[in-house]
Formats: sequence, C-alpha cells, structure tokens
Amino acid sequence: MENIASLATVNLTLSLGPLVALIAGILILIMPRLLNFIVALYLIITGLVQLLHLPW
Repeated sequence: MENIASLATVNLTLSLGPLVALIAGILILIMPRLLNFIVALYLIITGLVQLLHLPW
C-alpha cells in the first residue's frame, strides 16, 4: 500500500508581482487617498527588481 502523503502533493508557487498587485488593489479600495503612494511604491519596487534582476 502506497503512502497517502506521496499521492496528495500540492505544488504552490507565489509570485511577488500578482501578490503586490492584489494587496495594492485592496488598499486602494479601502483608502482611495493611498493611490499615489501605492503607485509610486509599486513603480519603485518594479524598477529595483528589474535593475537587480530579482525573480518577480
């Protein structure tokens, strides 16, 4: 009889881009005044990730 744990494996991968977009979208819905700050922060993070060749 095979081990049940070996049959039920789940591969979960999270990317930073979609996660940041989801959090930013939720924050903008809750507090629309944060829009400029969130967009600026997103652009800074995206620029740093691309300059440093980090996995996005």
